[in-house]
Amino acid sequence: MIEPLILQKLEELPESLQTEVLHYIEFLIEKHTQKSIQEQPTTKRRVAGTMKEMFVLPLPDDFDEPLEDMKEYME
Repeated sequence: MIEPLILQKLEELPESLQTEVLHYIEFLIEKHTQKSIQEQPTTKRRVAGTMKEMFVLPLPDDFDEPLEDMKEYME
């Protein structure tokens, strides 16, 4: 198994570097946990305006389509 090798190499490092290794392990755990949370299915929401990812409005799927009254004007 890889654990004994990791522990052996870790013991060879000075304490300051061991601390960095610990921080990196914590980072990887947090990153993996967040990735698992993001992989869970979520309901699709439309995002509008310049506040992307800060303010979410529930918009209909046809939000970007021109209004009936404006179709002639836009063509």
